Amino acid sequence: MNKKILLISRQAPYGKSTAREAIDIALAASVYDQNIGILFMDDGVFQLLKSQQSQHIDQKNIALILPALSLYGIENIYVHRESLDIRMIKTDELILDDLQLLDNNAIGNLLSQQDHLLSF
Repeated sequence: MNKKILLISRQAPYGKSTAREAIDIALAASVYDQNIGILFMDDGVFQLLKSQQSQHIDQKNIALILPALSLYGIENIYVHRESLDIRMIKTDELILDDLQLLDNNAIGNLLSQQDHLLSF
């Protein structure tokens, strides 16, 4: 039976391995034919920026991995609208076009529909 699993990614893309671990777990779980979703909120929205220059800190650009999520069947990708607004990030600055923007109420509904929540 397919379980609904939502990964909540709240960390900035660099400085810790947490952001990369969330993506790795999503990719691994997709192999087991689970219904995987990812919610980017708080500083996690910085992972979605097109203009990352991670080579200056000798890191792999995490944003370049994100378009591959759909190849693994991960199509439920959400972003917290208020997190973008607080950080003054516009949707045209994001690397993914097929994001679902959710406000606080919609996120509450999304969380209540999941079988498992994993927060990073």
